[in-house]
Amino acid sequence: MEDTTIRRVPTALFGATILLSAFLLFQVQPLIAKLILPWFGGSAAVWTSCMLFFQIALLGGYTYAHWLSDQSGPRQTAIHAGLLALSLLSLPILPSVWWKPDGPGDPLLRILGLLTATVGLPYFLLASTSPLLQSWYSRSNGGAMPYRLFALSNAGSMAGLLTYPILVEPNLTNRAQAWMWSIAYTTFAVVCVTVSFLSRRSRAAKPVWTTEDAGTAPAFSQKLLWMGLAATASALLLAVTNHVTQNIAPIPFLWVAPLGLYLLSFILCFDSDHWYHRTIFAVLAAVALPTMAYAIANADDFSSLKVAITFFCAAIFVLFMVCHGELASRRPAPAYLTSFYLMVSLGGAFGGLLIGFAAPYLFNAVYDLPVIVTLTAFLFVYLLWSERPALSRINQTLATAAPLVAAVAAAWIGSYLAKDTWQGMNNSRVLMRNFYGSLQVYDSDTAGKQSPVRILRHGTIDHGEQFLRAENRRRPTTYFTGGSGIGLAIHELQKHGPMHVGIIGLGAGSIAAYCRAGDNYRYYEINPQVLKVADEQFYYLRDCPAEHDVVLGDARLVIERSPVQKYDLLVVDAFSGDAIPVHLLTKEAWALYWKNLNPDGVLAVHVSNRYLRLAPVVALGAEGSGKEARIVSYDGTDIDEEAPSDWVLVTSRPGFFDQDGLRGKAEPIKPIPGLRPWTDDYSNVFKILR
Repeated sequence: MEDTTIRRVPTALFGATILLSAFLLFQVQPLIAKLILPWFGGSAAVWTSCMLFFQIALLGGYTYAHWLSDQSGPRQTAIHAGLLALSLLSLPILPSVWWKPDGPGDPLLRILGLLTATVGLPYFLLASTSPLLQSWYSRSNGGAMPYRLFALSNAGSMAGLLTYPILVEPNLTNRAQAWMWSIAYTTFAVVCVTVSFLSRRSRAAKPVWTTEDAGTAPAFSQKLLWMGLAATASALLLAVTNHVTQNIAPIPFLWVAPLGLYLLSFILCFDSDHWYHRTIFAVLAAVALPTMAYAIANADDFSSLKVAITFFCAAIFVLFMVCHGELASRRPAPAYLTSFYLMVSLGGAFGGLLIGFAAPYLFNAVYDLPVIVTLTAFLFVYLLWSERPALSRINQTLATAAPLVAAVAAAWIGSYLAKDTWQGMNNSRVLMRNFYGSLQVYDSDTAGKQSPVRILRHGTIDHGEQFLRAENRRRPTTYFTGGSGIGLAIHELQKHGPMHVGIIGLGAGSIAAYCRAGDNYRYYEINPQVLKVADEQFYYLRDCPAEHDVVLGDARLVIERSPVQKYDLLVVDAFSGDAIPVHLLTKEAWALYWKNLNPDGVLAVHVSNRYLRLAPVVALGAEGSGKEARIVSYDGTDIDEEAPSDWVLVTSRPGFFDQDGLRGKAEPIKPIPGLRPWTDDYSNVFKILR
């Protein structure tokens, strides 16, 4: 009679619940990260910190599923239904302003606390759903293999990820997204409780598998390999995502692409054994690994967004397929299902901790990607070595030679990356790293007579240079030269007497090259290490004859909390790598800038960027405020350390753009069709990708 009842539980109901849970699980990741991004400086590390939380919460969910599956059916239902009901108290998932940082410092623990308070319990329960319901399904159907439900789970995750940047983000405000997700989660909770009640009789007692059903218990070494494969894929995901977002933009689209490929590899490998062909992917991995090593060591060769993203995505997809394909080929019988998922999630959390927590505090530069690529190569050597018996059945020479060739290749990859890393360390005066990224200071000769020059790099992007000879120290360089938009604006405003200048983003302090006695310059800088470098390694601030100071903290939060300033010029130059924080380009940001500018003051926004068309965003903000915006594009000259630059100047000052210095150089900005003004509640970076 009980067996009959067991088989009445529709398989489709299990599948629909798992699909919905996975969809919500991966919709909430970019959603909540985007909600909190402005509070923490718009840094790419916010996403890495969120991913760390998600992986730890996933481990917690899988651990809970493993524990709960050993309880009796009625007890499982009572506990799970109670937690689902309790989680509804977290809705809607709108972060409390209490979590906004109130000063400078490392925000990692605050981010983790915010996520725990806002989405912790719902995410934990969503994470437990797939392994828990797979266990229930197997028990309700006489020990049936549930692994295709795992592929279905990943398909739901993929749908959640892809629909966010394509459908959700461009069309809904942040607040609407949070409310719609909360309503969908409530629906999930009701459906999940229903499934639990319908299948509870099949879980009235602990399952009893026959020895034949249960299979051989996995050895400890096998469990370590499960964990190692999962950790490698997880670390690769975060390291590549961090590399891409640090040097382009911390936006959902660039978060989603690597994560989507990660999930796709899970879907393919666990849906069917036909997708992963070991020989084909072994050859592809043998190409991908050394090519990635070259790309990491020669990052400046990628000037095209499409080429950079396509290359890294193709390479990591191959490596994901190997990791997850080998993982799927080693999956155990259903009796050990929850322990398998537990080890996989433990590996994922370990990879997340390595990249998201350990690396920023153990390494003084971004060595994450070189290290994980090297470790991946040696893991694949181990896999080849462990497959020697199977290879020997094909060819004895192949069984001996393949692991040796792979070991030599892995050693070459490691030594090549180590050499590049060592050269970077050896040539540097300073290597520093924290939550906000890595800083490097080094000296170099130049092609001109002003040699030598000292350079500050954030990630792979120059953030300031200064000539070292005393007679040239106050000569502005790179994006800030006299022919640049900021240089022309300052020269024009200086004609009218002493200037009160606000600058968002310190860098090396290059704009201080223009300061004069009687002027007042105030910098806003979120990264304490940047201030340390500007003070100790460069002379711009030390040689500045004007009154000047540096205020630490996120510029918007600091300005909001400070007395109103009446700046003649306000400069926005707060880049993170090559990306400008989105929250500095919204309607609310413009209102804050105008409030702190004189009525005839000038806003100068640095929009030089290889990948994003930022000028039209600024133009829309100016239009909405009744201001005029023009762009000044300057080609620069390599001989004088002048970099090409684009500056948007915004003002309502009569005749400003008709002055001799700006006439013919400040051009109208070409709009992007369909681009909407950005607000704190809405932005669409996908629309402005080059």
